[in-house]
Amino acid sequence: MLIKRPRGWELPESAATPERVWLSRRSLMLGGAGLIGAATLPGLARAQAADPTADLYPAPRNESFVLDRPVTDESIAANYNNFYEFGSSKRVAAAAQALRTRPWTVVIDGLVEEERTLDFDDLIRTMTLEERLYRLRCVETWAMAVPWTGFPLADLVAMARPLSSARYLRFETFLDPEVARGQRQTWYSWPYVEGVTMAEATNELAFLVTGVYGKPLANQFGAPLRLALPWKYGFKSIKSIVRISFTAERPVSFWERQGPTEYGFWANVNPEVPHPRWSQARERMLGTDEEFPTQLFNGYGEWVAGLYAAMEDEPLFM
Repeated sequence: MLIKRPRGWELPESAATPERVWLSRRSLMLGGAGLIGAATLPGLARAQAADPTADLYPAPRNESFVLDRPVTDESIAANYNNFYEFGSSKRVAAAAQALRTRPWTVVIDGLVEEERTLDFDDLIRTMTLEERLYRLRCVETWAMAVPWTGFPLADLVAMARPLSSARYLRFETFLDPEVARGQRQTWYSWPYVEGVTMAEATNELAFLVTGVYGKPLANQFGAPLRLALPWKYGFKSIKSIVRISFTAERPVSFWERQGPTEYGFWANVNPEVPHPRWSQARERMLGTDEEFPTQLFNGYGEWVAGLYAAMEDEPLFM
């Protein structure tokens, strides 16, 4: 007899937020101060309408990925963003619209059979898009539940045909201080860089994001291409990717370089390992301020804990 045992973060389908609820655009009509949406930022609405990949959305939902809490309202998630390229404030959505996301290319290089430069619009049409409901946990202890659209990072790894000597992926974002005012801050080591192991990259949870809330990705979320690693702290999910390099040596990531005692390479979520300046035991959901106990690996341990077996000597969480 086959007995299906639900994962620790799963709820019955009946408990998930209905799609019609989060698809509702009523919140965009509230006109609250600072809200960024089609009703308050016509330029953004025009940009989304002109997106050459708009016909790919909404993508089918992968029902293997469910939530233990409601999806965060789009107007909240779209107006509370860490995107240091455009400033250290969370209210960078308007400034992020200055980034031109077309044309956009992604370089695949390093330890691969053939280095290449891919046009983003061509790349996305070679992949099968799907929607996944993921929780995002920030190291600052706030959290969101987001309907991302994209494709498994493993699919891009397979397409890149890495050499056997490749052990890590190094991601790099754009560098354009003329439009990204945060990149004028010389105390940061631009451009933003992140890295994962090959095993992490090919785990089924690792996801390259091209859309959100059933539409192409808005700039403040990291358009046109970002990373989602739901078992890690959010700063590992690099935005606006322009280069993916396969390397034999472990990359030094942006925040690891800025604060090596506070932001490690691994950055897996763990309630028992505090940040040097605050506890990680609990998290606060944006929009509702409801608090939850933080879960090991953000609740995705059954998918990823095996990646870190026999690595007790590594700083796996911060």
